[in-house]
Amino acid sequence: MPQQGFYGPISDDVWQRAQKIKLLICDVDGVFSDGRIYLSNSGEELKAFHTRDGYGVRSILTSGFNLAVITGRQSKIVENRMTALGVTHIYQGVDNKFEPYEALLALYGVNPEEVAYIGDDIVDLPVMNVVGLAVSVADGHPYVRQHAHFVTTLNGGHGALRELTDLLLLSQNKFTSAHGMSI
Repeated sequence: MPQQGFYGPISDDVWQRAQKIKLLICDVDGVFSDGRIYLSNSGEELKAFHTRDGYGVRSILTSGFNLAVITGRQSKIVENRMTALGVTHIYQGVDNKFEPYEALLALYGVNPEEVAYIGDDIVDLPVMNVVGLAVSVADGHPYVRQHAHFVTTLNGGHGALRELTDLLLLSQNKFTSAHGMSI
């Protein structure tokens, strides 16, 4: 019988996978942001980040999970945002996301089934294909959505990451404590 999440029903398979997660790895463009890059006349790059995603990251980090980002682009904005959220492992300018993934497994002493990865495009598939919980944002590439265990109801940059962090916290009975609530 499916579990009920805040955003809709969660299959038993996804719920069971989520219960095992200790490390969450995130792509940035298309996950933390909507994938668009704004360039000013002076060449300055701008991105928009959703505050709910940021709160989800903080909640995960204070609940005993580890979190890292791996992104193909290099951006000072990403470094600033992730550092402000408390993310310490930020891999930028990465063509092969599998290499930092393997380094993170060793660093945190976790096995693949204890890792969740959220992405939106083909470059994310090598890691998504080996983790315990592969997640695509709702507006991810169709081929990526087909290979995900779970597809968010929300689009990248519009709360999709928060949807995943809520799922992880709920599945491990950490949601209320992560948000300073008692029921």
